[in-house]
Amino acid sequence: MPPPRPDRPRRPRLRRRTGRLTALLLLAATALFPGASPATAAAPAPVPGELRPYNVDAVYSSGISSGGYMATQLHVAYSGTFSGSAAFASGPYDCAQNTLSTALNACMNTTQDLQLAKLEQTTRDRSARGLVDPVANLAGDPVYVFSGSGDATVKRPVADALADYYGRFGASVRYDRSSAAGHAWISPLGPNSCAVTQSPWINNCGLDAERDLLGHLLGSVAAPSAAPGGTLVQFDQNAYAPGGAAAISMGDKGFAYVPTSCSDGALCTLMVALHGCKQGYGHQGFGTQFVDKAYLNEYADTNDMIVLYPQAAATTTLENPNGCWNWWGYLGDSAYAHHGGKQIEAVMAMVRALRGSTAPPAGDRVALASVDAQDGYVKAAADGSGATAGTLEDTYGLALGRGTDGKVNRALLSFDTSGIPAGKEVTRAYLTVSRSGGSGDPWASPAGNRLLADVRTGCFGTCAVEASDWSAAATVSGGARFAAFSSGTATSTDLSPEALAALDRRGTTQVRLRFESAPLSTAYLFVNRDTPVTLTVEYRQAVPVEE
Repeated sequence: MPPPRPDRPRRPRLRRRTGRLTALLLLAATALFPGASPATAAAPAPVPGELRPYNVDAVYSSGISSGGYMATQLHVAYSGTFSGSAAFASGPYDCAQNTLSTALNACMNTTQDLQLAKLEQTTRDRSARGLVDPVANLAGDPVYVFSGSGDATVKRPVADALADYYGRFGASVRYDRSSAAGHAWISPLGPNSCAVTQSPWINNCGLDAERDLLGHLLGSVAAPSAAPGGTLVQFDQNAYAPGGAAAISMGDKGFAYVPTSCSDGALCTLMVALHGCKQGYGHQGFGTQFVDKAYLNEYADTNDMIVLYPQAAATTTLENPNGCWNWWGYLGDSAYAHHGGKQIEAVMAMVRALRGSTAPPAGDRVALASVDAQDGYVKAAADGSGATAGTLEDTYGLALGRGTDGKVNRALLSFDTSGIPAGKEVTRAYLTVSRSGGSGDPWASPAGNRLLADVRTGCFGTCAVEASDWSAAATVSGGARFAAFSSGTATSTDLSPEALAALDRRGTTQVRLRFESAPLSTAYLFVNRDTPVTLTVEYRQAVPVEE
């Protein structure tokens, strides 16, 4: 198991914030008049700008509904960076398991078992494989969960499972289930009454949920300002999404609220706040309602806290018409919940931009999951004649070696290697596969046979699996190899320098797995029936060349 990531400071609980004189006055007023309502002064207008480095010491995530699921995904995937999380009206990590029907029936409704034990084991397995940060990081992390009894969209047992999930990893969970709230973010600035479920999905339940969640995450919290006095920066999200924000169902515009104290160099917390479905800036004129009414900016002023508001956006297809965050695997992104997930990596790039000195740390890495829709295998005679695409992938996995029909199988894998951060020097890469079945020992037929990985810049053909892929020319033949393994997972040798250079930093890289020699008799294996193959790429800051 990889060691815990070094980029996350372990914040001491009950830490005293610097605050301001106004915070002290407001705190006194709250004590004297506990029933007083918060001020409703106008929110600051967005100011076009860029994300720049600040003096950030700790990072947290929070969200509502799909944003709650994404907040949990960020926390679990990058627990070396995130020190805790808060979620309104959502469920446990990767509840949907890359399936829309599961998302609807198990992770919103309760007509299907969400299989909490399986989700826990999936998390532990991914941690062992390096797809998420070490799960040991979650122990002791503060987590706030909110569920209203009036929420018929994400039902109470689903939120119960989120609290249970975190408890299994030793997190410090505060679970607020005392309210009759509908499906909404809960805020004193909410225009809706508590029990309704309707736009803008920000409800006033007569309680200060932001005080509660921030108090739990930070250990202590100063009273909010009467009105936000910082700057709301509007930035271009395309800068953080290779291929453009729209390609991963994110909007062009994102927002970051920066208190004056943080602009002036104070040590500040960073909160990533994620809206729910239909709450994105560009969704049918919704605008900055979530940014303005979440009641985080007011606390940000008096608690030295930057609030990052990334924005999801609807697709023009039926994949994501409501502008939800990706928590079920839309647009073919099967890595959506772990390292390499396109939205996760875009948000992480924003976090790194705001943290500056850790943008990203030297020796960082990204795990890229193969694109399931473009993976497959091709079988042919030993000389390559009569090639056809295989059809048993969904049942058994990707075939390699000589099958019972006498055909020799080769597997094709596609990776979106544009996810490797720009401006970084790739230092190492390797493949991880898992065996899902087989018969015989293709490494011993003939003796010393080798399982090789050919690398192609771009695609062998059209990117979809086709018969010609069996013998199509590779950019680098035998760029890595796998030692024999009879069960479990296996990691290849490091890609050769030539294979590293062949990784397409602007788009797709394909890999073909094949045995160097055709097995002399029936001897084959199947790999990765239920999970994608992983390409792990390690990189560091490129060193400028002196002229």
